Amino acid sequence: MTVPLEGYLLLSAAVFCIGVFGVLVRRNALLFLMSVELMLNAANINLVAFGLEYGNLTGQLFALFVIALAAAEVAVGIGIIVSFDRNFESIDVTDAVTMRW
Repeated sequence: MTVPLEGYLLLSAAVFCIGVFGVLVRRNALLFLMSVELMLNAANINLVAFGLEYGNLTGQLFALFVIALAAAEVAVGIGIIVSFDRNFESIDVTDAVTMRW
């Protein structure tokens, strides 16, 4: 018994919507990064599902590239969050407004 493509697409759409909601609503920088990771994982679900549907490994290869991109994004994001915490004593993304000149 296999899961149809629509099941994967619905799961991916739900995960992506949760990620978009988190990006738009959250003020905490860590939760913001986690929401971006959810959106990237939704894209990975789509890539792997379509690769499975068409019987090739291209989707899985692109998913590996997205995972590598996500790892780099997290490394840079954590550095920015540590800098925020040192400068503003908070990781609230709305505090960055004070950095304008």
